[in-house]
Amino acid sequence: MDDKKKIHIFDTTLRDGEQCPGASMDEKSKLEVAKQLADLGVDIIEAGFPITSPGDAAAVKRIAREVRGPVICALARAVQKDMDTALEALKPAKRSRLHVFIATSEIHRKHKLNKAKEEIVRIATSSVRYARERIEQVEFSPEDASRTEPDFLCEVVEAVIDAGASVINIPDTVGYTTPFEFEALIKTLFANVRNIDRAVISVHCHNDLGLAVANSLAAVRAGARQIECTVNGIGERAGNAALEEVVMALDTRPDIFGGLYTSVNKKEICKASRLVSALTGFVVQPNKAVVGRNAFTHESGIHQDGLLKLRKTYEIMRPEDVGFGETQLVLGKHSGRHALEVRLNKLGYKLDEKELDRVFADFKVLADRKKEVFDDDLVALLENRLVSVPSAYQLVAWSASLDSSKKPQVQLKLKVRGKTLTASGTGSGPVDACYKTLDRLLKVRTKLLDYQIRSVTVGKDAQGEVTVKVQGPDGKPVTGLGLSTDVVEASVKAYLDALNKIAHSGPARKGRTAYGV
Repeated sequence: MDDKKKIHIFDTTLRDGEQCPGASMDEKSKLEVAKQLADLGVDIIEAGFPITSPGDAAAVKRIAREVRGPVICALARAVQKDMDTALEALKPAKRSRLHVFIATSEIHRKHKLNKAKEEIVRIATSSVRYARERIEQVEFSPEDASRTEPDFLCEVVEAVIDAGASVINIPDTVGYTTPFEFEALIKTLFANVRNIDRAVISVHCHNDLGLAVANSLAAVRAGARQIECTVNGIGERAGNAALEEVVMALDTRPDIFGGLYTSVNKKEICKASRLVSALTGFVVQPNKAVVGRNAFTHESGIHQDGLLKLRKTYEIMRPEDVGFGETQLVLGKHSGRHALEVRLNKLGYKLDEKELDRVFADFKVLADRKKEVFDDDLVALLENRLVSVPSAYQLVAWSASLDSSKKPQVQLKLKVRGKTLTASGTGSGPVDACYKTLDRLLKVRTKLLDYQIRSVTVGKDAQGEVTVKVQGPDGKPVTGLGLSTDVVEASVKAYLDALNKIAHSGPARKGRTAYGV
């Protein structure tokens, strides 16, 4: 980390990002994200907080074993049991880092820890020494640093560097600071910490006031050389600094940031964004910077005229540079397999023959329903296949009878482990009727926690993407996705996708029937 112009990207999607309520991922999903982060070219992956659960420890260990390229990091409190658990999970990694933290602000000292300043320094230094004896890279975070007295913060930072920490992370834990304050705080550290040249200064900013990216960039101008961030800015409360935004800000404005750069492969940014969105069920807002559906969309005639004359009149980034793709490619029912393959390759997806055949079959079904198939349609098809599991329950056919004077009546035909089952039912609406009919037919014991629908593309024949969160018999939330030009069909597919995931991970895998069918 000797290159003073390089900004190291520390991705904490799998740790702080996953702490966002409803964003938890299973081990397989975490591994998929970690592999994509490696393709993205991040420098450090914070894979988890192993002491929190055996599942998190197992996920960190698997990522440490199977993902190569980035440094694999795990979080631990300044407690020996935490550190030992994290160190054990990191053992398979070729390059690893232990991230140790303890709170330092007055409000945390008095009301959370009930400890004096002297005891905080003692715990911090002894923990860093313990970690440094067992692993080469040790990162230390004084939690709530932005609300810590500057003099005491300098004292703690200097002490832990002497104890062996090579990276010092300065967190704005509750998103309280502003760019002007945070830049001044980082400058204070550089001016007053005697041994600061022996460590890299990192920053970890939360977005409670919408300033996480701005604060991170202000810190970089003051000398910080590592930014901790998440894909799509997910994280606790209002989230973290968004990886895609800090990377593209540095890339787009070298005049402001003095030629600072990252090693991120920008063409993988949109792919990473879509994967995290699909696996967490958190839809990216259309106007989200860099990766939102409208980020490179221009409707105004004045803007369109300017773009046709010179792109830079209204675009400061090229969509292809971040893997956004061309937004208006027209594919239809007469298009062949080769045309689809060429377009998918251009979007950055390389499929083997069998997977291409399956996607092509899905594409043909969709093309029969739509006049035009856009890039977003293709991406949605691929995302749906990526997060799918073997289908215990498949929708064969459905119909609905709607009359404003009566409750909707639906009929469903399913293939359930080789058997064809049919059932009919009613509900307050067609989707409610379908879900109640499925519950009765499959003898399901679940609870619908969340239902979201969005249009994948534009037009009257646009695909609808439905995302549901379902609580299974074990109490854990499971996300299901469904795509169709008909919102009722998409809703049924999303619910069945969630039920298939529950069946795939639950009792059925041990040789018992998940439900009474």
